[in-house]
Amino acid sequence: MPSSPSRQAELRRLIAHPFAHRGLHGGAIVENSPSAFRAAIDAGHGIELDVQVSADGEAIVFHDYELDRLTGVSGRLAGLPAATIGAALLKGTQEHVPTLKQVLAQIGGRAPLLIEVKSPGRHVDALSRAVLRDLAGYDGPVAVMSFNPEIAHWFAEHAPGLLRGLVVTEAGRKWRGWLTRRLALWRSHADFLAYDIRDLPSRFAGAQRARGRPVLTWTCRSDEHRARAALHADQIIYEVPGLG
Repeated sequence: MPSSPSRQAELRRLIAHPFAHRGLHGGAIVENSPSAFRAAIDAGHGIELDVQVSADGEAIVFHDYELDRLTGVSGRLAGLPAATIGAALLKGTQEHVPTLKQVLAQIGGRAPLLIEVKSPGRHVDALSRAVLRDLAGYDGPVAVMSFNPEIAHWFAEHAPGLLRGLVVTEAGRKWRGWLTRRLALWRSHADFLAYDIRDLPSRFAGAQRARGRPVLTWTCRSDEHRARAALHADQIIYEVPGLG
């Protein structure tokens, strides 16, 4: 949990407003697109986005491991160079798949930012280094987070001043997965949790929140989710325009 008053203040600043999940998207606005990020900024909300690494080591803002669902290009993102990925248009738009560097330039510190770093295995160095390289000199509230505790562990070692979070879903394993969650939290050195709304209330999340570690919750899609989050979390990551 935050270890100094200045770090706690930085964390409070980060989570002061709701976060739009993959930007504020819907209708003609595609997730993780420049338009989605612009809409979130205009709403005065934070932005959550996903980052993966291309075959040549560039941080790319995209959720799926395969490009097919959201572009006209087939193939696994990690197997393609950044130039090929960046040339792909997001379906139904004239917007290209952006790099993290491009998105950071667009946001320019105008909205709090959660970067979900997507790397499922233990080999996290290439992606983590790409993210850290792009964040050099960025001025604005920002944190990295991941389901993979190795990501936050890497940042704790290489960029200890950067806020970091652990993304958690209990996925039907409320009791059996308790030890796994404890170990992941210990390994990650996380400042906050980003918790699956379907798992709240959670004894594990509640205990961490009582110790001073904020709990964010994803992905809020209804008034019922919003009400549950108000009781059991410190901020929401939402996906329905108007819910935030």
